[in-house]
Amino acid sequence: MLILDEQKQRVKTLKTKFDGCCEAFNEAELEHKLAELSERQQDPELYKDLKRAQSINSEAKYISSLLADLKNKRQKIDDIAEFVAAAEGESDEELVSEINSALEDIEQEVETLHLKTLLKGEYDHYNAILTLHAGAGGTEAQDWTQMLYRMYKMYADKNGFTYEELDYLAGDEAGIKSVTFRMTGANAYGYLKAEKGVHRLVRISPFDSNARRHTSFASLEVMPEIENDESVKINPEDLRVDTYRSGGAGGQHINKTDSAVRITHLPTGIVVQCQNERSQIQNRETAMKMLLGKLVELRERELEEKANAIKGEMKKIEWGSQIRSYVFQPYTMVKDHRTGYEKPDVQAVMDGDISEFIFDYLRKS
Repeated sequence: MLILDEQKQRVKTLKTKFDGCCEAFNEAELEHKLAELSERQQDPELYKDLKRAQSINSEAKYISSLLADLKNKRQKIDDIAEFVAAAEGESDEELVSEINSALEDIEQEVETLHLKTLLKGEYDHYNAILTLHAGAGGTEAQDWTQMLYRMYKMYADKNGFTYEELDYLAGDEAGIKSVTFRMTGANAYGYLKAEKGVHRLVRISPFDSNARRHTSFASLEVMPEIENDESVKINPEDLRVDTYRSGGAGGQHINKTDSAVRITHLPTGIVVQCQNERSQIQNRETAMKMLLGKLVELRERELEEKANAIKGEMKKIEWGSQIRSYVFQPYTMVKDHRTGYEKPDVQAVMDGDISEFIFDYLRKS
């Protein structure tokens, strides 16, 4: 005869946590908002303003997906509760492992849902535009910037995001001086905004013939991709637009015309550039989105300076400014025979693709 007191307690805890998630999302308000958006979608005049139509459709899709997810998880929790109640008193021991496996799956899903409840910022559900810059460290820093770029692309692949390179400046000998790329997916900005800041790497340098330990720095800027924000007005007279030839691999078109665009916002000094598209018009449009995102970010920082909700304090790309350190040298411990305690093994050298290790470190931290 099975006694499933532990499983019943887990189901009870699961229900409480899920109900808290539903309360945080405010299902009733979401349903009301979705009804309003559906009504707007029926307006035949809507599609005369394509950007407004895209914004409404995107918001409606997000809310609809969230409500469907809540409904799906509620049904799963009800099913597992019924399963536990029906299995109690049975004599089949295999049911216990089956129930535990089902509980682990739904507990993980609810934990992921709980994380989404924390992403309630005004721009958290937007796509993100990220810019990596190499800092102090020369070629080492440029190689580190390239590794970080690979890491975030791996993060995108493993979490269902898509990415698109917008601007790229190769390093002098190896790596990347700077790169700007778009991350597209639900809550992309909400998940990635905490990555903003300086990242520090400690390792044995592959560029040093004496195999000495080096420290490298790279900075990451993260901003939301905003299609249209009526609260931010951009005066064309405040913009200086420069065009130049793309620095990419080239081809029959890309390096033969001034398709790349650099826009400077004169009042703030903000500079954005894009050279990914073949057309100057497309590059200008993308650059304007980047500029709008940076201006919104600047406004939020000024309004919430103490909280630094969106931008935070920008620091020098060097020692003492990092938000995270990736220390791979030394990274193993050996026993000190004099003291009996463990100490770092500074002679150890890590082989393989370092970005794999960096990604695992980021995911677990």
